[in-house]
Amino acid sequence: MYSTISWIQTSRKYRNSCPKIINFSLVKNQTKQRRGCSGGYDDYTKTRNYWKYLKAKLRKEKSEVVSATTQLKLLAPDGKKRLSDMLDYKGIIALGKTFPSTKANRFIEWFTYSDESIDGKSKKKAYALFDSSFIEHIEIGTTNGLQQIHAYLFGGLYEFAGQIRQKNISKGGFQFALARFLDDTLKQIDSMPENSFDEIAEKYVEMNIAHPFMEANGRSARIWLDLILKKRLKKCVDWSKIGKSEYMQAMVKSVTDSTAIKGLLEKALTSKIDSREMFMKGIDYSYYYEENE
Repeated sequence: MYSTISWIQTSRKYRNSCPKIINFSLVKNQTKQRRGCSGGYDDYTKTRNYWKYLKAKLRKEKSEVVSATTQLKLLAPDGKKRLSDMLDYKGIIALGKTFPSTKANRFIEWFTYSDESIDGKSKKKAYALFDSSFIEHIEIGTTNGLQQIHAYLFGGLYEFAGQIRQKNISKGGFQFALARFLDDTLKQIDSMPENSFDEIAEKYVEMNIAHPFMEANGRSARIWLDLILKKRLKKCVDWSKIGKSEYMQAMVKSVTDSTAIKGLLEKALTSKIDSREMFMKGIDYSYYYEENE
């Protein structure tokens, strides 16, 4: 597998002009097809002059209109360093390690990512949930329903899939509900009302504080939340409208004040509860929230 390493310097003004260039290309093709018809050449001349003017304008603004590709001196099979703009799989990883930084590390993690990971496999299951008859049998708004979701997503991946934890866990210095009190805590959450958005959001916050599983609580709970909203309010969350950092910060604050997370969720509500695209997008963002920085 090969990849071309290119550095493209494009000014903001040029990027803003891209739609105009695309439109010109379409018009140019259309006018070529209409040659011989009345006014065909006039249209072509107008668009041609427009393109000449646009190029002159960009040149005057010193905007870059083509890619600038720089070759690298890389170690060749014969042991010598030669100019090249192509790298194989190992070469790309080696290049990334040559420039140690957070961004380089993230790139290497992305480049070497495999769908055979636990997240990759569970994400495929999450996608399939939309078309599965299983979704119709999930208990809405209960701990048992959340266990069903967790078991579906992570069955065969975690030995504790769908099982309430028996150990204490913490994250970022915060201690989630103690294991010895967890059963009582979950019963209290089950009994919480779901008659309004505020009540549903509060129930979601409390379930997050409980964190009933050893791993993968968030991915399961967000599906659980959407199912409650769908049943009670005919709504769901458009997760693409909630940024990762603001979501994570709001969830941390929700332990003492749920105002922020409620505000984010309420603004992102949509009535597209039967949209396949909305569901899939929600899964993408849900897993994105859990990616390590």
